[in-house]
Amino acid sequence: MLRFSGIPNQNTTELNEKYKPLADYLTQQLGVKCEYVPSADYNASVDGFKNGDLQLCWFGGYTGVQAREAVKGAQAIACGKRDTAFKSYIIAHKDAGFTKSADFPMGMKGKTFTFGSAQSTSGRLMPEYYIRKYTKRSPKEFFGSEPNFSGSHDKTIELVAAKSFDFGVVDYTVYDKRVAEKKVDPAQVVIVWETPTYADYNFTAHPILEERYGKGFTEKLQKTLVGITDEKLLAAMDRKDGLIACDSKLFDQLKQTARDIGLIR
Repeated sequence: MLRFSGIPNQNTTELNEKYKPLADYLTQQLGVKCEYVPSADYNASVDGFKNGDLQLCWFGGYTGVQAREAVKGAQAIACGKRDTAFKSYIIAHKDAGFTKSADFPMGMKGKTFTFGSAQSTSGRLMPEYYIRKYTKRSPKEFFGSEPNFSGSHDKTIELVAAKSFDFGVVDYTVYDKRVAEKKVDPAQVVIVWETPTYADYNFTAHPILEERYGKGFTEKLQKTLVGITDEKLLAAMDRKDGLIACDSKLFDQLKQTARDIGLIR
């Protein structure tokens, strides 16, 4: 059985809706039984991939880098068209008195702030990089306390909406989707700043696939993913404009950024 998972950046129900139809599709197209396996957290998805329990994962940019660094021969094979130019939003409760600006919000200094998962590209890695770039300080130095990690983008939005934190940083697609579904009032939880773009989410394949299913299987899997045209399946994956082929080189910037701020060696 080909077992795959995805980083738990949203609630369990939404992830099941996203991945179980994909498992059925891959089973039909590849002629190999595929099963979606939920992961408890970001680290669990990387660990499952490292030990071979998972042979395919939908990773964030940073978790994909971690997995490929740990597993020789692992390769990124597909991503959404929008994943080549991803971004994060810094958000605030309206009562914080901030409005959206093209300039980095230096007025956040000394305020309360939460990242998402400590392993998240859009909820931690790239936002921390830009905080350091623009403030010339670490998050701890700039905000005056140890960074908080909510664990997910949904939770970050909820914490800011409840005024538990003045500011937070989230995956822009999660915020936009929650606004569209009227789960977030953009007049209450406002966007303060958008990061520059970077590469993010991707499917990464384990080298064991070639051993288990024969030479060329990874390429077949890549073509199958890129060839998805079913609108419902793409919508469930939040990638309505489809998937495209990619390789690990797309994420070299993330790898170097993670090294620069001390997350990997």
